[in-house]
Amino acid sequence: MVNRNIVFLLCILLLVSCGNDDNSGTQDDEETMQPSVPNILLVIADDMGLDATPNYAIGSQKPNMPNLQNLMANGITFTNVWANPVCSPTRASILTGHYGTNNGVTRVGHQLSNSAHILQNDMPNYATALIGKWHLSNDVNQPLSMGIDYYAGILSGGVDDYESWDLIEEGVTTTSTEYVTTKLTDLAIDWVEDQDQPWFLWMAYNAPHTPFHLPPTDLHSQGDLPTNQSSINANRLVYYLAALEALDTEMGRLLQSMTAEERDNTIIIFIGDNGSPGQVAQAYGQGKAKGSMYQGGVNVPMVISGKNVTRLNATDNNLISATDLYDTIVELSGNTTVQHNDSESFKDVLSHATAVNRDYLFSEVSYVGGTADFATRNLTHKYIRFADNTEAFFHLAEDPFEDFNLLDQTMTSAELAIYNALKTELENTIN
Repeated sequence: MVNRNIVFLLCILLLVSCGNDDNSGTQDDEETMQPSVPNILLVIADDMGLDATPNYAIGSQKPNMPNLQNLMANGITFTNVWANPVCSPTRASILTGHYGTNNGVTRVGHQLSNSAHILQNDMPNYATALIGKWHLSNDVNQPLSMGIDYYAGILSGGVDDYESWDLIEEGVTTTSTEYVTTKLTDLAIDWVEDQDQPWFLWMAYNAPHTPFHLPPTDLHSQGDLPTNQSSINANRLVYYLAALEALDTEMGRLLQSMTAEERDNTIIIFIGDNGSPGQVAQAYGQGKAKGSMYQGGVNVPMVISGKNVTRLNATDNNLISATDLYDTIVELSGNTTVQHNDSESFKDVLSHATAVNRDYLFSEVSYVGGTADFATRNLTHKYIRFADNTEAFFHLAEDPFEDFNLLDQTMTSAELAIYNALKTELENTIN
């Protein structure tokens, strides 16, 4: 009798166990198993080169940017990122995943087609916003019509006065008298607070772009400087650094406005859109800063930190194009089906030090009349073809400031092979 009771109890336990197995796919369990997608914050500084960025070896006077340096300590600092030497082409290439040669924006003044497919279109489960500088058309409604959920900011390349400027929000233009970096941050904080789904915020500060107006004193550490134009002209660099410090202060305020949970689930990408302008450029020679195809124009800072970035306080020397942000951001959002010929995702680099992104970089800028400068590089060498069809070839590993054109001397067979390979790569890219 005892044995029969034991058998009966075992059968009951077995049925209960099977019942529990049948319920293993409950909603709570499924939610636990689902990988969460991160919020994505892309911060673009306007006219910020390596020489003006903390923790890069180039430049002797650096801004005090503790929030950016905290991102560096808790993420990756990239050394070999190329953008275009002026802002509109860089922004268009990030937005479309295509070089200007293929998206039609190769200089300031070119307008991006309203029919262009942009990265926000490939993030269907995200709320998207672009706050700040647009500079891709004269149409106040273009960001919205192209598929961005919320747009507020500056339509043109900059402002005439940092404390009196035209603010466009949802297609309506008003005059703002609040310091522009602060106002843009306020708008971003309000938008983020309203979100109840994963979000992608393109935070396009216009700082530290000219004019070099002094920010409010509590936003920077450069001191109580005079604000008249003659004083600014006499020492532009300190005003430029003050604007960068104000940007860092406000970026920190944006991050601190988030809950701990939201902040932990956010990946932050910080990048410059081109090199520092010549009036404030450090270390780079005459004509080798913003607007040029030299490193001072195209080599920009980039730092990535936050959700799923497991390499901490790391420096990465991979060749990365600003264009690559398209496929990378889309992949980070969970969409792995999108690929562009000009954009290559570097998502694996965020967690694997041995990951390799690409073999070559490309950049360009065109001029009125149809001429253009082009450049390409590999890990060690760089080739430039100027608008007048003159050429330059540099060994960047040995000559980072591009002072010695190898074409002015007899090249070795190895140098000649690299020169020809870079020329071929350039022709294949633009044709």
